[in-house]
Amino acid sequence: MNLKLTDEHLRRRAIVYVRQSTPAQLLNNRESQRRQYGLAEYARSLGFQDVETIDDDLGRTASGCVERPGFQRRVAEVCAGQVGAVFCIEASRLARNGKDWHHLIELCGLVNALVIDPEGMYDSRLINDRLLLGLKGTMSEFELNLFRQRTVEAVRQKAQRGELQIHLPVGHCWTPHGKVELDPDLRVQQAVRMVLQKFQELGSARQVHLRSGARAS
Repeated sequence: MNLKLTDEHLRRRAIVYVRQSTPAQLLNNRESQRRQYGLAEYARSLGFQDVETIDDDLGRTASGCVERPGFQRRVAEVCAGQVGAVFCIEASRLARNGKDWHHLIELCGLVNALVIDPEGMYDSRLINDRLLLGLKGTMSEFELNLFRQRTVEAVRQKAQRGELQIHLPVGHCWTPHGKVELDPDLRVQQAVRMVLQKFQELGSARQVHLRSGARAS
């Protein structure tokens, strides 16, 4: 496997990409962070002198629905031919949608950059490695869709049982019996009624906001 790693790769920079999907994972899954940051030492043990860790996307999903400045920065450096290898724990850390994943693999092949994880090294110019990387990306995308399907089904079942409690608008709250009622705080009720009355008078949410701001100042 190490025959794929050449002096040309080692003369360039190694990028260690660190990502976790949600803020909750940042707080509760510290071991995953340690493993990902530990890839920097692994890169140095392979002979890379210049190792850069990109962790701008901590707490951001890789589904493609959220901006990931770290991912864009990494793609830009790969395009510039400055990167010899991209290190990650698994494919899902790089991208969970096919577009981003295959775009990155294509770029790595064009500039002769490797993709390295704890299981091996992959050269996307080689047909077998490209096939394997494609499968990893497809599995990652499928896993994300499976998570979404499970979440939607769980919400649907909870709603069918009458136990689903969504976030309510300001001025409303859930009772212990699962009913929706006005907030028992009279000051909250008065504030909501005042906003609604002003909206009827002025006909614009922006005007209500400006009028409220003028009064506050």
